[in-house]
Amino acid sequence: MDINAYSDYINTPWGRMFYRLAWHGLEFKNKKILDFGSGLGVTSNHLAKSNDVTAVEPNSELIEHGRSENNYKQLLGGIEKLKEMPENSFDVIVCHNVLEYIENRAEVFEEFYRLLKIGGILSVIKHNKKGKIMHKAVFENNIGEALSLINGENPVSQNFGTINEYDIEQLNAYIAGKFALEKVSGIRIFYGLQPNSFKNEAGWEEKMFELECAVENDPEFANTAFFQHLFFKKI
Repeated sequence: MDINAYSDYINTPWGRMFYRLAWHGLEFKNKKILDFGSGLGVTSNHLAKSNDVTAVEPNSELIEHGRSENNYKQLLGGIEKLKEMPENSFDVIVCHNVLEYIENRAEVFEEFYRLLKIGGILSVIKHNKKGKIMHKAVFENNIGEALSLINGENPVSQNFGTINEYDIEQLNAYIAGKFALEKVSGIRIFYGLQPNSFKNEAGWEEKMFELECAVENDPEFANTAFFQHLFFKKI
């Protein structure tokens, strides 16, 4: 993994846009929050401004280079750390762009269910294959890879390896009787298709944020987004 390249991405206008949209709908205060797969701690650090946050991340290098301006508890590890925590520990669990790299998704969801309080919120951000195909064909002009994705191949992340994508229907086996899907929002509906040169123009971030938010909950737009943000409630 190229930590410097990943960190540089976060500080680009399009990197900042992703996190602004990811945090849209996560305006919590005085909640106990678990961030599973916390990476560089960008979201943990943000949420820790107003909440009691515990972050779990298996990559020690990411933790070492992570953000910690705000106080949160950082743990090194994976699902074994969740198993050590008492049930009903959290009001909110955040799991963003993580499940694509986990084989034991069912077990992870069992732990999420155990750890969340009744009525608690589970925030999942996932890759969306339709949006990935649009990006490959339009932004990258990589028609060969777009066709490969259509034919069922999984894409590869430069930093994290093979992205084992899944759709919302595949989550039904994990959530049945445990979670209710409250909302599906699209992230990176428009801005990922624009040339990066546009994104450095004055005022671009605010205008694009407004545009993305205007249609994020429209199912037709959400179905074409690069990422989808799923909000579940424990029942």
